[in-house]
This record gives sequence, C-alpha cells and structure tokens, in this order.
Amino acid sequence: MTASAHALIGTVIAAKIGNPVLGIPLAIASHVIADSIPHWDTATNGNGKGSVRMFYDTIADVLISFILSYLLIYFLFPATNIGYAFLLVIMSQALDWLTVPFYFFGVEKPLFKSVYKFQKIFDRKLDKPWGILTQVIFVSLVILLGLVF
Repeated sequence: MTASAHALIGTVIAAKIGNPVLGIPLAIASHVIADSIPHWDTATNGNGKGSVRMFYDTIADVLISFILSYLLIYFLFPATNIGYAFLLVIMSQALDWLTVPFYFFGVEKPLFKSVYKFQKIFDRKLDKPWGILTQVIFVSLVILLGLVF
C-alpha cells in the first residue's frame, strides 16, 4: 500500500487505541494486513519508471501521508494526541522505512535485506486503477469503522 494508506490506518489506530502497548503492535500488524490486500504503490512496476522517479514519488507519498493524517485528526478525530498519532503513523509505515536502504541504495545489511524479504511474503501488488481502488475502499472502511466504534 502507499505510505498514505498506511498512515491513515495508523492514525485511526491512534484515535481508537490510546494505549501505546497495544497501539504500536497493532500499527505494525496493520502494515502486514494492508499489504496482503492487492494494491498499487509507488514501487508497483518500479522497473518501468526508473529508480529516481520511484524515489521521488515515494518521498511525495510520505509527505502527503503526514498531511492526510493531520487532516484526519483535525476533522474527524480531534481528541487524538498528535504526537502519539505521528508515532503510530511511523510504526504503521516502519516495515517500508526499513526496506529503503536495501531497495533504493543497495545496502546489504542483514536487517534491511531480511525485512525486504519478509515483506515479499505477503505484499500483493495490483496495477492501477484496481490497485488504487482496493486501497481507497479498505482505508475508507477502516476510517468508517473508527468513526462508528
């Protein structure tokens, strides 16, 4: 999923689970669950667009993810602690953050390579437009459930 999708899910977890002992593992687990759903992200068909463009697209996605998370808190979950929400956003994206050194820069450290290989087990890519649609539907359902419960 995109960093934005992971961030919005992490934000809802922060809004609903105030205890970091529960919230942090849930945010990390949400990454695995979300990536198991067929989806598009900035690395889908990455070889076709080149690593420089993919890198800039990924940076843009991360910046957008922080803005969208803030807006979600501001408009729908205003009682949420912004610092805690930011922590859970980072935790919900953490598996992707840990693959960046290996994926973009070829750093062969065991941690980065093993996280990359772990993600390949459950990561389900789906090209546009369907891969974007699955994300929008899933994230919308998570936000809706967060509002209802």
